[in-house]
Formats: sequence, C-alpha cells, structure tokens
Amino acid sequence: MAEKFEMCRDNELPATPEQVWAAVATSPGNLGWVFPMEIEPWEGGVVSRGPCTVTVWDPPRKFACRLDRDDGFSHVLEYHLKARDGGTTVLRTAIHRVHTGTVDDVWKTSVAATGEYTDFYHHTLEQYLRYFTDRPATFVQASGPAAATEENAFTMLRRGLGLSDDVAQGNQVRLTPTGLDPLDAVVDYSTPHFIGLRTGDGLYRFFGGNAWGMPVGLSLHLFADGVDQDKTEHVWRVWLDAVFA
Repeated sequence: MAEKFEMCRDNELPATPEQVWAAVATSPGNLGWVFPMEIEPWEGGVVSRGPCTVTVWDPPRKFACRLDRDDGFSHVLEYHLKARDGGTTVLRTAIHRVHTGTVDDVWKTSVAATGEYTDFYHHTLEQYLRYFTDRPATFVQASGPAAATEENAFTMLRRGLGLSDDVAQGNQVRLTPTGLDPLDAVVDYSTPHFIGLRTGDGLYRFFGGNAWGMPVGLSLHLFADGVDQDKTEHVWRVWLDAVFA
C-alpha cells in the first residue's frame, strides 16, 4: 500500500513575481534563503538537489520539479506565483510525496519535520525579499557532532549563543558565541525548534534537528562583500563542536 504525504502553503511576499521567481527558481536566488541548488532553466532540466527533473518552467508563474527513485519514492515540488496589487506576490508551495516501497524511519522523520522546516524556510524567504533581495549571498552551513542529537541539544545551542530562555521574535539581542565576534541582531523567528536572527548584512538560521533525531545545525546567508566561505564555515563548526564538547 502506498504511503502519501501532501502539504500546501500560501505566503504573501513583499516582492514582484519576477523577484520571487529569481529567489525560488534560480541558483543564485536560493543561496539567499534556503540552500545551494543548481537549476537548469528549462523543462527537462536537472535540479542538482535530489537530483530532480524540471517538469514545469513557466517564468514567472510556475516552477515544478520531480524526483523518482528506484525504491518507490517520488517527490514533487511546485511553486505557483500570483501577482497582487501593490507589488506583492502570493507564493503557493505544494509538496507531494508517495512511497510505494518499504517505509522506513527516514520517511517517517521526513514527514514529521517537513511542515516546520518549510515554515522556517518560507519565513527566511520573506526576510530575504524584504531586506536583501537582489544582493548576492554567501551560504554557510554546519552541523553539530553526535552529541547534538540529544534531547537538550537545542537548549544548549541557544545558551551557547548567549540567548535567554525567554527571547522572543522582535527582540534586539547581542550574541556572544565563544570564539566569535559579538553580533547585534534582531530575533526574526523563534519557536521551540528554530531560531532566526537578522543582522545588517546577514540571516543566521539555527535548526533544532534533534527533535527529529538529527543533529542541531545552522545555516548563514551572508550579504557582505568579501566573505570567506571556508573560513566562516570552519569557525562556526569549531564553535558547534565546543558547545557540545
């Protein structure tokens, strides 16, 4: 019997359809809010993450891609863009998954986490379009060590950043991660499993993957000139290792 999962989200974004399209359907745009993906801009083109095949390429209205695996798993991602008065755009994101093979823990974990991760990514997209649209981004990502999967791991990460337990969206904070320069930021997202911080030149995203059996981690979308990606990744990875040492 096939296992199915479907999810749909509508988000009104502070940008034109052309700007939203550039963010969601191009490789440079993805660096500003989600993760690196090379996208060949035509039907039948390859999306590197998966990899998937582009099934719809209709800028700036609809983009879709599909992944089919030999084990019976298929995944379809669709973006539908509709202009609104005042220069905004409604982005509808639809995810369809089917598994006709053996359903394992990876499937169950993915289904459990997808909604919360998608909401966080979409919020980050809104922040990118509002504050940094059209600016080139450097993407940095790091995950914690094995100890970062433990039940209290995300609490340890928050304390390692110097965030109080009652920090809330909209708060101005000064981060004091050991071994790194202090950062003055606004808390733009705060839930039990995710923290989003915005500085004048970057979006700092922290993920409580331990809630789903994965290590906590971070991704940075940095818009300043001259960012050394390898060095920045190294110092944050060292910091994560120290938090969970």
